[in-house]
Amino acid sequence: MKFPIPHTLKQIAAIINCKYVGDDSFSVLGMNEIHVVTKGDIVFVDHPKYYDKALQSKATIILINKEVACPEGKALLLSDDPFRDFNKLTTYFKPFLKSVSTVSETAKIGENTVIQPNAFVGNNVVIGKNCVIHSNVSIYDNCVLGDNVTIHAGSVLGADAFYYKNRPEGFDKLLSGGRVVIEDNVDIGALCTIDKGVTGDTTIGQGSKLDNQVHVGHDTVIGKKCLIASQTGIAGCVIIEDEVTLWGQVGTTSGITIGKKAVVMGQTGVTKSIVGGKSYFGTPIEESREKLRQLANVKKIPSILQNIKNK
Repeated sequence: MKFPIPHTLKQIAAIINCKYVGDDSFSVLGMNEIHVVTKGDIVFVDHPKYYDKALQSKATIILINKEVACPEGKALLLSDDPFRDFNKLTTYFKPFLKSVSTVSETAKIGENTVIQPNAFVGNNVVIGKNCVIHSNVSIYDNCVLGDNVTIHAGSVLGADAFYYKNRPEGFDKLLSGGRVVIEDNVDIGALCTIDKGVTGDTTIGQGSKLDNQVHVGHDTVIGKKCLIASQTGIAGCVIIEDEVTLWGQVGTTSGITIGKKAVVMGQTGVTKSIVGGKSYFGTPIEESREKLRQLANVKKIPSILQNIKNK
């Protein structure tokens, strides 16, 4: 998430009321999670296990809960609770805006696009040309849709990320300030849920098709011409490369990559990154031919045991 205008380190520190290490005028351009940070971004870290990763990342401002040596060319924001203060910044730069109409006056709707009754289109949404948005679809603030997009009834674009910190008093939510971006020629079935990024974009690439009841987690990037069948659940921060096929009831863990033209058979649990151009099946996931060979061998176990018993 980039700020509308650049800020200084001193200005950011004043917003969250914290000390800092670095020049007052050090430039701050935005804030992001560690997997999408670029130069000028703030990243937060609140556990020693991840200090080095954050300090050596592309981020140039580190919101951290311990005063450490500051890498050259970077700055520190010193906070007793970086998670809390990251939320403060999200609230400051991307505050919740209530809607006062079913289709916001700030939404931009392209030529020949049809929005059916009872659909909701939030603030600053952009929808391209020749789209069809069916009834009871909810498109939250700041979502971006390309041309020739179809979204079937009951789907929700832009709900919050499922991201919490476990505190003694309960789960503390990391606020979401990102977007959902749907590229051209995408079809989204009924009752799908696509969560927005925490600070970046959840993206569905050009020409991809989602069946009914598909869930896409925050900051996931789905490539071009992918096919995703019903009841598939994709966790956050997953990269699905072009022309991947996920059959029904596939589930994934977070932070993995599924390679180009991979085919994942139904009810598979994708527990790790997999290379493209192959077919996969089972939990834990393996190449489908190997998995099916193993299952065939398992069926032979009773007869093998009987033969041993008869000897």
